[in-house]
Amino acid sequence: MYEQLAKSIGEKVALSTSEMELCKTFFIPKKLRKKQTLLLEGDVCSYNAFIEKGVLRSYSTDEKGNEHTMQFAFEGWWISDLSSFLLGSASTYTIEAIEDAELLLLTYNAREELMQQVPVFERYQRILLQNAFIALQSRINGALNASAEEKYINLTISYPDIITRVPQHMIASYLGLTPETLSRVRKQINLRK
Repeated sequence: MYEQLAKSIGEKVALSTSEMELCKTFFIPKKLRKKQTLLLEGDVCSYNAFIEKGVLRSYSTDEKGNEHTMQFAFEGWWISDLSSFLLGSASTYTIEAIEDAELLLLTYNAREELMQQVPVFERYQRILLQNAFIALQSRINGALNASAEEKYINLTISYPDIITRVPQHMIASYLGLTPETLSRVRKQINLRK
């Protein structure tokens, strides 16, 4: 069950076999069924979750009941409400499984202890945070400057599996579009093919 985690860590830093075995002891395996939640908006985020299998998303709900998807996370990705996780504050997001999922959960205290015992894991976490910040800046820039069609095309180029694994209304929510607008964009793109 730790194949994706070992691959993810190995792509960023070098861990010995014994260090990887020690890392595994800090994680809590968990399975989620499709539509099951890992975190509810308003609760404190107790885990930073690594996805071994499946797809999850984080989203907030506005006062009108509209969902706003913040993140999708596939195999080999992490998902959490980072500010809630690090600060112990109420979460602004709900995290749910889009598909049946297998997760490896890391509590705040376990993460701190793991970084103490395996210092290279702290470097791995830093690289992940750097990459997440860069991706967030890119996403904000795209949200501010790209057309609806450009947003959709860029998403499908970056994540080709997303179309078959994530419902269209969730993709629309992630892109800041209505489902109707996304449907029109997809039709326009298909007409040009």
